[in-house]
Amino acid sequence: MAWNEPGGNNKDPWGGGGGNRNDGPPDLDELLRKLQQKLNGLFGGGSSSSGPESGGKFPWVPALIVVAVLYGLWGFYQVDANESAVVLRLGEYHSTEGAGLHWNPPIIDHVTKVNVTEVRTERTTGQMLTEDANIVEVVLTVQWHIDDAESFVLRVRDPLKSLQEATDSALRHVVGSASLNGVISQSRTQVSADTQERLQEYLNLYQTGIQIDVVNLTDAKAPREVQDAFDDVTKAREDEVRFKNEAQAYANQVIPVARGRAQRILEEAEAYKTQVVELARGETVRFEKLLQEYQQAPEVTRERLYLDTVQEVMSNTSKVMVDVEGGNNMMYLPLDKIAERSGDSTSKRGDKTSSAMIEEVSQRVIERLRSEANNNRRGGNIR
Repeated sequence: MAWNEPGGNNKDPWGGGGGNRNDGPPDLDELLRKLQQKLNGLFGGGSSSSGPESGGKFPWVPALIVVAVLYGLWGFYQVDANESAVVLRLGEYHSTEGAGLHWNPPIIDHVTKVNVTEVRTERTTGQMLTEDANIVEVVLTVQWHIDDAESFVLRVRDPLKSLQEATDSALRHVVGSASLNGVISQSRTQVSADTQERLQEYLNLYQTGIQIDVVNLTDAKAPREVQDAFDDVTKAREDEVRFKNEAQAYANQVIPVARGRAQRILEEAEAYKTQVVELARGETVRFEKLLQEYQQAPEVTRERLYLDTVQEVMSNTSKVMVDVEGGNNMMYLPLDKIAERSGDSTSKRGDKTSSAMIEEVSQRVIERLRSEANNNRRGGNIR
C-alpha cells in the first residue's frame, strides 16, 4: 500500500514520524534550523539546542546574502579611455588594466587609476654658471605625460619630485657646457634639445614611467645686478654684426664691379691683340702682292707708291704749301695756328670758328701772291 493511500499508517517521506503532523510540504523553519546546525558544525560552533525557543528564525542569513551581493558590486570599476589601472593583489603587482569595465575583489585587490594621455607641464628656474664663468638666469618648461603606468605608480616613491630634480640636474649640466652668449641668443634651441635628451635618459634610468614631450627654454638672461652692463655688451655685439653686414654688403657691391671691369679689360686686350695680328697679316699679304707688282713694273710702282704716300701724309696735316705759277717762292701757311688765333679772338666775341673763315684767308693769301707774281713779271719786262 502506498504511503499516501487512504487508510493504514501513513509514513511521512520527509522524515516525519507520525500522527501529530499534517500532511503537506516540509517546514521551512526546520530546514533553516538544519542548515544552521550544519554551519555551526562546519565553523566549530558545537551543538546547540534546536527548537523554537532557542534561535528564532535566523535573521542573519539574509544579511549575509546582502553583504555578499554588496561585496560583489563593490568590486566593479570603470576605467576611462585616457586612463590605465594598476592592480595590486595583496600588496603585490598583479596587472595593468585598460579602458573598460572591470571587476576585482575588494580589500584583496587595490586599484590605482592614472591618466596616461594628459600632457602636464613642469616649470623650473634658477641661476646657473656657464662654461665661460658667467651667471645666467634660466626659466625652463617641461611638457610630459605618463608612458608606463606601472613604473609611475610602483617604481618611484614620488615621480614628480624625481622629475623636478632630474630637470635641474640636466639643465645645469647643459648650461655649464655652453657659453653665456650661446644660452641667451645663439644656441637656445640646441640647449633645449640637449636638456630634453639628457632628462629623458635620467628618467629612464630611474624607471619613472615618464615620457618627455617638449622642453622649452622660456627665458635666459643675465642677473639683474649686471643687466645694464650686459645690455651694453649686447649692443656692442649687435653693432659689430651690423658693421660686418654693411662691410659685406659694400664688398658684394664693389667686388663684382671690379671683376666686371677686369673682365672688360681682358676682353679689350684680347680684341686688340686679335686686331693687331689680323692687321699685320693683312699688311703682310698686301706687301707680298705689292712686291709681285713691283717686280713686274718697278718704275710705275715706285711712282705710284710715292704719290700715295705724299697724298696720305698731306691729307692728315693742317699746313698748306702755296706755289703760285710764275713765282719763285713757295709760301707755307700754318692754317692750324691761324685758326687757333682766330678761334681765340672769336670766342671772346662769342662767335664760333668755321671752315669758311679759313677758306677766306686762304683765298686772300693766294690772290696776294698772284698779284706779287704779276708785278714781278711786269718789272722784268720793263727791264
